[in-house]
Amino acid sequence: MRPFPRLRPARPSLRWKIAALAAATACLVAVAVGVLVHVWTAQDVRDQAEAQAFNGVYSAMDVYRRTGTLVDGAELDPVDLPAALRHPADGDRHTAYDEHVEGNLGPSVWAAQRTGGPGSRVLAVRVNMSPQLHTLRQLDMSMAVASLVALAAAVPLAAYGAGLLARRLRRVSETAGRISAGDLDARTGPTKGRDEVADIAATVDLMADSLGRRLRTERQFTADVAHELRTPVGGLLAAVDLLPAGETEDLLRARVRDLRGLVEDLLEISRLDAGAEQPVRARVPLGAVVSEAVVRTGLDTEVTVAGTEHAPAGTSAQAADATTVETDPRRLERIVGNLIVNAHRHGDTPVQVAVEGRTVVVRDHGPGFPADLLLHGPRRFHTGAAERGSGHGLGLTIALGQARLLGAELRLDNAPDGGAVATLRLPA
Repeated sequence: MRPFPRLRPARPSLRWKIAALAAATACLVAVAVGVLVHVWTAQDVRDQAEAQAFNGVYSAMDVYRRTGTLVDGAELDPVDLPAALRHPADGDRHTAYDEHVEGNLGPSVWAAQRTGGPGSRVLAVRVNMSPQLHTLRQLDMSMAVASLVALAAAVPLAAYGAGLLARRLRRVSETAGRISAGDLDARTGPTKGRDEVADIAATVDLMADSLGRRLRTERQFTADVAHELRTPVGGLLAAVDLLPAGETEDLLRARVRDLRGLVEDLLEISRLDAGAEQPVRARVPLGAVVSEAVVRTGLDTEVTVAGTEHAPAGTSAQAADATTVETDPRRLERIVGNLIVNAHRHGDTPVQVAVEGRTVVVRDHGPGFPADLLLHGPRRFHTGAAERGSGHGLGLTIALGQARLLGAELRLDNAPDGGAVATLRLPA
């Protein structure tokens, strides 16, 4: 039966989300470090070039003033001297950055100084930064390769670590799913580490313990109440038999029988909850058992067994149905009977029962099952919707419990053209 939701791992999984986050973080760190190293190194290269040009002008000026000659690299009024250095306002040394690229010369740093007073010629020294910039580019390439290597190593490590975390979370999720499906004995158990995941696992186990205690208390209370009511209800039924015949006696007898049926249903649910019921299996013809269950209800129900429409005249449905199953026939009759009674009580005629292979389908033509029942499954003492009639709401609960005991699947749906459909599939 489908109504119980199961927890499933999210897609994409947490493992790959963490791995992607680690990869993104590694990329951001690599880019940030690379940019900072590039900026600092470029500034250092420029500062060194300015210092070299500044000292070069100082040495060249000293030689020029003493000997009137120019040392290598020094020029007087060079044509490509930056405009800021062509007419310095004083006799001090000045530097300027020239990003112009010409031939084999890349960006350069110029240093210049007047050889004498105002109007005198300008002595300049040019320091080419191409070798330093080539070294900077090699450094950038090395940083990029190192970043890629670090990223290639970080992603698998992050995926592995995230996988360990995801497995622990999945274990907690599976335990919670088993608990929500009714397995109150499911526990996560001790987990490695003392972190938030361990706290979650411990909390889920504590929740399961508390929930199990409460449910066991409620089930024990239900069983005790049913047992205590059984004797007085039996006494009431015996007392009703002593009443004189009449309309009042018939009405009272019907109510007492309803009360006795409720008590018997509560006792049956209590035994199912406690796991005290054990099926007595036998190989039986499925069509015969279902037909007998329909007859026992005494309700007007159409029965169709696959293959009987081609049976010879006078051959019964039981004889024509060759499908045999290994199950507990008494419990199978109980399930089918409850489904038929539920269809008549809460649905509308015609009520149809179809047997095909190992599948039994019970359908009515009423308003169908309420959405709440399809989502959460049948609930005790809850009929689901006012338009589906009255009742104490235990029939489907008992049918579901008996189906689980037989290892069968009971599925509740609504037909596209209206009406409730209960499908029972017996195990092979």
